[in-house]
Amino acid sequence: MPKGISIGPLFIYFYGILIMLGALAAAWLATKEARRRGLKQDLVWDMLTWLLIGGIIGARLWHVFTPPPSMVAQGITTEYYLTHPLDLINTRKGGLGIPGAVIGGALALYIYTRRKRLSFWEWTDIAAPGLALAQAIGRWGNFFNQEVYGAPTNLPWAITIDPENRLPEYQNQATYHPLFLYESLWNLLNMALLLWVGRRYQDRLKPGDVFLIYLLVYPIGRFFLEFLRLDSAQIAGINANQTFMAVIAVLSAIALYIRHRPGTQATLQDAQADTTGDQS
Repeated sequence: MPKGISIGPLFIYFYGILIMLGALAAAWLATKEARRRGLKQDLVWDMLTWLLIGGIIGARLWHVFTPPPSMVAQGITTEYYLTHPLDLINTRKGGLGIPGAVIGGALALYIYTRRKRLSFWEWTDIAAPGLALAQAIGRWGNFFNQEVYGAPTNLPWAITIDPENRLPEYQNQATYHPLFLYESLWNLLNMALLLWVGRRYQDRLKPGDVFLIYLLVYPIGRFFLEFLRLDSAQIAGINANQTFMAVIAVLSAIALYIRHRPGTQATLQDAQADTTGDQS
């Protein structure tokens, strides 16, 4: 399986190409959302560099602090990265973690919106569908790298993994669940849901609701897909990604419930009426 293309002395990895394509597609979709809300589309392209830098730093740090068991077995641990700075920043040695990318990108967006005096929560809603689209595209980079595959299977859509990319304990197994594909499709569904909700319930949504729905839907899918993953990062014997996804999904569901629980709007209207009465 080719991992990239050579242009003279330069080798370009398909993984990097797909990450950039995902980022550009996300930005394009965000411009459409910004225009629909009556906001300046140029802001999207202005903040894109900030989000890419924050996302890549966050994604790399997530991998550094949660390396998969196969790398730990080779001695590539968090301590190794922290004592080998060049390997720490070499994204071709190890990889990137999506949870860290989301956290890093959100922090970068927060800093940007504070500097520009924009609504952070409104811009998270604008970015959320594009983020899901970027993940759907970027996951195909794992296909070319022959990584993020699931348990062995003989299903018709199984993918073949070359021996050098198989885990040692699965050297006799050739075909596996295309976990990257499952997650890519889930992200596309998430994107469609976010776009639909943002339009269908526009008058009832509060700033940040669309982003919270993203933080609910993506973790649910990722939580169940982790059951198929063979090389999940472990902390104290616990699947780090799966546990984190469960916590984020629960917190997002609670936040959405509190924001829209029965009686909340009525209480707010009563408070406003009392204020109006006092002034009169």
